[in-house]
Amino acid sequence: MRHNKKFNHLGRRTAHRKAMLSNMATSLIIHKRIKTTVAKAKALKIYVEPLITKSKTDSTHSRRVVFSYLRSKDAVTELFRDISMKVADRPGGYTRIIKLGTRLGDNAEMCMIELVDYNEHMLSTKETKKKSRRSRRGGATKTTEAAAEKTVDAKVEEVTEAKEEATEAKKAE
Repeated sequence: MRHNKKFNHLGRRTAHRKAMLSNMATSLIIHKRIKTTVAKAKALKIYVEPLITKSKTDSTHSRRVVFSYLRSKDAVTELFRDISMKVADRPGGYTRIIKLGTRLGDNAEMCMIELVDYNEHMLSTKETKKKSRRSRRGGATKTTEAAAEKTVDAKVEEVTEAKEEATEAKKAE
């Protein structure tokens, strides 16, 4: 009976699967994002997240345990040196899977798996410009927009001057 055995075998024998996941984890740690199928990405997420958690405690034992999974000194060094510093305060969820569509050859669902703290586009919170409504008259030109900004600046100056005068008047009383 196979009760409680929910591991995806990915159509491979155990040794082949472990070697593939080790190579994919090494590539993910070194390159910070890789492109693969959705099934492999989900298996890789289960494989690599405990290793990142283990890298938070930099001890000889944890380095040896991670090395037994990754089998790459460069990846272990990168994981313990750079990645563990970035994820030190994160309680989990170190990877993100972004679906990309299907592959042309065999229609397999493709995705990109990446380390969460290394995506500059998602980390930067840029405020996007509000799109102005278009009017039937054709919209404002650049010169009218500049004039409107000048009038707004002038009104702001008038309001600040009025506030200053009101505070001075109160002080004089």
